[in-house]
Amino acid sequence: MQSRRASATIPTEQGFWYFGSMRTALLPGAQAVFETAGSGGPSASGSQAIYGALDLGTNNCRLLMARPSWDGFRVVDAFSRIVRLGEGLSSSQALGEPAIERTIEALKICRDKMDRRGVTRARLIATEACRSAKNGLDFVARVEDEIGLTLEIIDRETEAMLAASGCAALADPAADSVVLFDIGGGSTEVVWLDQRSESRSTIKDRIREWSSLPVGVVTLAERHGGRHVTPSLYQKMITEVRDLLGPLVAALGEDRNADAFHLLGTSGTVTTIAGVHLGLPRYDRRAVDGLWMSSIDVDGIVDRLLGMTYEERVASACIGTERADLVLSGCAIFDAIRAEFPSDRVRVADRGLREGILMQLMVEDGVWTGAGGLA
Repeated sequence: MQSRRASATIPTEQGFWYFGSMRTALLPGAQAVFETAGSGGPSASGSQAIYGALDLGTNNCRLLMARPSWDGFRVVDAFSRIVRLGEGLSSSQALGEPAIERTIEALKICRDKMDRRGVTRARLIATEACRSAKNGLDFVARVEDEIGLTLEIIDRETEAMLAASGCAALADPAADSVVLFDIGGGSTEVVWLDQRSESRSTIKDRIREWSSLPVGVVTLAERHGGRHVTPSLYQKMITEVRDLLGPLVAALGEDRNADAFHLLGTSGTVTTIAGVHLGLPRYDRRAVDGLWMSSIDVDGIVDRLLGMTYEERVASACIGTERADLVLSGCAIFDAIRAEFPSDRVRVADRGLREGILMQLMVEDGVWTGAGGLA
């Protein structure tokens, strides 16, 4: 059985709202922006504009298109496909031709969708695979030449900032601090959001420390194996990631033991864990996005996944063929983060880089009255 998440499209008339239905979850700075914007709403031209955000990572190619609304934005279409652009990158240091061809085919679909929807402004980003590959720039040039899309290879700080911008609205406003993490295919971004700061009007103001770990689900699985993972191999993966977290842990010192604190995760790993936890017959972002899970809940699902064979993971509706050999390396990264930043609860976000890009573009264009606090 193949994962239903490998490729997905959301019809215009059934698009979903961001932020409007989550007002109580918004951080103080963001809430003020949208409450102010509510009186005037998007500008007449802004409300008609269609914005696009494309995130090309080591494992996935994702596109999101949206129209501004008075309290956030409404998604009009989306696309996601696992392309494994970074397949074999850790050993070859280069993007392989089969991976490039898979990715170009997915990017052609993205281009055609943006053309059909009449996207007026877009930002197309590429992350770790293109950053670290010796032929990353050649690939970007080939994409522009063959299909007319201009990819922007962003640095790790920008990636962490965009991820934080995209899902910080799900942080508990009563928490003193939040550790936000985005487990990617080739890197993992970890951001400490300090919610006690006097100036919290922007995401940048709330970031106390951040780190981009040079490890993700693909790179970790390629080093250690992902199909048949023994308990000892799993612990070895956790130890490797905990070592990489050392500098961030040292920089935060005793602050990482704050009482009013929780984890906020955005990635295929945490959404998969959430889907399995809920027993979904097929993945449903509406059930997953914003879900709270206890540490005990997470322990139970990770133990369950570790006890499954590769074939059983393939048969799981929320894992499937595309993730069956990657989900345990992702769980190891998640467990390493939980070990260094213990919390009784984690909130799951099915949002991140693309949403951060859309918000940034809309704020820059001034489509919300007085919307100056999200950058």
